[in-house]
Amino acid sequence: MHLRLGIVQMNSGEDKAANLAQAAALIAEAADRGAQFVALPEYFSFLGRPGRVQENAELIPGPTITAMADLARRHGLWLHCGSIPERAADGQLYSNTTVVLNPRGQIAAQYRKIHLFDVEAGGTTYRESATVAPGEEAVIFDTPWGRMGLTICYDLRFAELHRALALAGAQVIFQPAAFTLYTGKDHWEVLLRARAIENQVFVAAPAQIFQHPPGNHTFGSAMIIDPWGTVIARAPERTCVVVTDLDFDWLQTVRAKIPALQHRRPDLYAQAPVVANPAES
Repeated sequence: MHLRLGIVQMNSGEDKAANLAQAAALIAEAADRGAQFVALPEYFSFLGRPGRVQENAELIPGPTITAMADLARRHGLWLHCGSIPERAADGQLYSNTTVVLNPRGQIAAQYRKIHLFDVEAGGTTYRESATVAPGEEAVIFDTPWGRMGLTICYDLRFAELHRALALAGAQVIFQPAAFTLYTGKDHWEVLLRARAIENQVFVAAPAQIFQHPPGNHTFGSAMIIDPWGTVIARAPERTCVVVTDLDFDWLQTVRAKIPALQHRRPDLYAQAPVVANPAES
């Protein structure tokens, strides 16, 4: 079984209408190239200063998801809506939220980013928790090609989440991101390939590229990795969509060759490690 998947690389900013127009054009291009499923990057609809992102948070469904649902129906494809800022009921913190739409424009899955980016990177301090509420649930969803899992950006650094998705049956894990240039140059591909290899899944990583307000730089290099850890599609350094086929027979072959998921010993992992040479008192 094959799935023709398109992943989008964007340079979103603080003009929501321009962002949505850019996304629509790239989705249409992917559809013209035969994509059955298209995935957008993190914050595809609005990316900029934290306060401005918060001001542009929407309910789900709202204007952005309604527009994306129209595109899913028009092109007859599954559409992974990267992530958008989802307005909280109390009007305070928002969620960094992925929505997946089926070809009828219906919401098939919704995931709120669990791990928040509170770090210092390249001289810039990021405090996502100041404006974003963390999600509380890992999410998988079923498609005609099999089960898939959802993550967002900083989630990439938490192998436990990806393993949980794989053990729940995910064969594809989506990893939309706006990865910083500072960390991306050293960590992005390494971590994506590790998550694919250790869980024997396809990893699909749409990405933001170039500079965004207030001057933050994102790494780009949107890519798709197969269960062997091979990069089977990679975006060049520009806004674009890349399209390739996922071969699920190859996934099963990889899992049969190296049945690592079957060799797990979770009964031992929960135990405290044995101290082989305790220090003298």
